[in-house]
Amino acid sequence: MLISPAYAQDAAGGAVGLITQLAPLLLIFGVFYFLLIRPQQKKQREHRALLASLKRGDRVLTAGGIIAKVVTVKEGVDEVEVEIAPNVRVSVLRQTIGDVLKPIGAADTPATKG
Repeated sequence: MLISPAYAQDAAGGAVGLITQLAPLLLIFGVFYFLLIRPQQKKQREHRALLASLKRGDRVLTAGGIIAKVVTVKEGVDEVEVEIAPNVRVSVLRQTIGDVLKPIGAADTPATKG
């Protein structure tokens, strides 16, 4: 008689109440995983594979925006020697290489107006 009906109803549905409270948190974590975490991990794997496949003669774009040609790839060291201008060679860290540029073929050149 001293217990109100609201407390009595809450005690009976304890398991259902816990599930309804945790469901939104699990849903938010799932969305974050599939939209943010998983694509970022995939991008990191692709970048590591790109850096591992560097070879002499590749044209690369560094994180600083410099386009260079790979001259020497040092195995076991995180350094790569690149040529940024004729007879100007610098050593850069592999992690600073952002992309490997594809050579432009004759068929790929844009049409000129004329």
